[in-house]
Formats: sequence, C-alpha cells, structure tokens
Amino acid sequence: MTVTEWAETVGTSVRSTLFGKDDVIEKVLVALLCRGHVLIEDVPGVGKTVLGRAIAVSIGGELRQLQCTPDLLPADVLGVSVYNAQTQEFEFRQGPVMTNVLLVDEINRATPRTQSALLEAMAEGQVSVEGQSKPLPNPFLLIATESPGEAEGTFPLPEVQKDRFFLTVSIGYPAREAERAVMEMQRQPTHPLRSVAAVSDVDALLQIQQSVLDVHVDDSISGYILSIVNATRREVRLVLGVSPRGSLALYKAAQALAALRGRDYVVPEDVQEMAMPVLLKRMIVKSEHQAKGLTESALVSEVLDSVAVPPLKDAV
Repeated sequence: MTVTEWAETVGTSVRSTLFGKDDVIEKVLVALLCRGHVLIEDVPGVGKTVLGRAIAVSIGGELRQLQCTPDLLPADVLGVSVYNAQTQEFEFRQGPVMTNVLLVDEINRATPRTQSALLEAMAEGQVSVEGQSKPLPNPFLLIATESPGEAEGTFPLPEVQKDRFFLTVSIGYPAREAERAVMEMQRQPTHPLRSVAAVSDVDALLQIQQSVLDVHVDDSISGYILSIVNATRREVRLVLGVSPRGSLALYKAAQALAALRGRDYVVPEDVQEMAMPVLLKRMIVKSEHQAKGLTESALVSEVLDSVAVPPLKDAV
C-alpha cells in the first residue's frame, strides 16, 4: 500500500464522522506519518474529541482516553505501584499512557504538574516511574485537545511542552451544509463514532512511516526551511523564535505532505502549507505587540512572504 492509498483509506474513515474538514484531517495524518504529537485547539463543541477518537480507531492501534481535570495527578497518567496483600509484593499498575494512541481531552484543564508528566513520553517514547524507565508501545501518538487559554478553569501549556507537539490544528465552525449533515446523523440510535472501525493496523502504519523518510528534500528546500526559521529568530516583535526542533518538524512535515500528494520529492508549496500548523505554537509575540493585535499566525504569514522561494526546478 502506498502512502497516498493509506491516507485515503484512513481519511475516508475519519470523514465519516467529521464533515467538511478535509484539510484538518490531512494535517493530522501528516503528524501521524512523522511520529509526531498533535494539539487540537478550538472552542468547545466543534469536534475536537471526535476527530481524535476517529483517527485513533481508524489506524487500528490501542486507544486510551484521559479526561483532564484540575485534580488529575501524575500517577493517574503514568501508573502507580500497589501493594498486593496476597503476594506481599508491590505490583505496578500501568497508567493510560501505556498505549498506542493516547487521547488527552482538555489538556489545559490539568495542572502544570500533571501536564509535565507527559513531557518525557512525548519527547523520548518512555516514562520514568519510581526511578525506573518504562518504554512506551511503538508507535506512540498523543492527540491532545484544549480550549482557548482564556476559558475558565484552564492552565496555559508551558512553552517547552508546546514545542513537543509536532503541529497544532484548529477545526473551526462547520460550513452550513456540513453542520446540517451532522444534525441528520443524530437520527441514528447510536453515536456516529460507533460506526468507525479500524481500516489499518499498527504494522501498516510503521511501514508507511518508514517510507516517508525516503522522500527527497533538495538542498534548496532545506535552505528555504532554515531561512524561514532564522527569520523568526531575528524578528524583534517576538520573545521567542522557532527552535531547532521546529525546523526539523517542518522538514519532516514537508516530506510527509509530499508523500500524501503522491510525490517522492518536496516542493516549496509543501513547506509553505505546513509552516502554519508546525510553527504557530513555537513562537511568542511580545506583550506590547499582542496589545496592538499582532498574532503568531499573522507573523508566520509575514515571514513566509518575506523569504525568497527557491525555483521549482531546484527542488526536483
């Protein structure tokens, strides 16, 4: 199965529950192909959890869901040792993080201490519990949803954690006809997610992920990515520019998007299309410019406009 065929199969499955959001679904599939974690940020009720669950079920991995609340503890995420009176020994009960796909619902409703419990899992594919390192299943993907930062009862994600997310997407309100289709689906006796089934499996995903690494990236495209990233670091209106982890993520994302589009080489348009979701949460606008209405998304657009695009013939 080619990358394009795999993506079409999984995408069709997800689109059966999330209508009119093909671009968002494609971005999440890009992250999957790059072994990256996804942050879905939007207002309540637009389908963040539906998207996360539909992706997880469709790829055929083990799924666990974590509903974040202020009283959630790190042990509730990672696991804890419990004394067994019969064996007179401590037994480790693994937490929900020990899975292929961990859907973390409303991550910014958990306290910073609990949020930080996920950092090692996101960066290294393992967790440290009671002084011991425990590897996570392969693949391991974290899909987190969050409400806007100003929502009541939320704790903002630290910059170091936002940098661990491969990309960020927002679903947005549905178009009129898409929302009508959602309303029509409510006539079914069960939730639409119940009809979603696995259309892939873990072994197929691992194979597809490996094939993405073979997509050719010309030196001119690598230079284009570095120019974009360096422009954010020189931007005086930013507190923080894009980290090296960000440039690597943009490189990989461009490879994956090219593969999804049926090409074995990256073109500048791949970089441009993935720049917003990959770089958005890796920049911080200074407060005085935020007060004037400047946003990170506007700055990403400005940077893309300011950096010279390499000729297409040099990218092939």
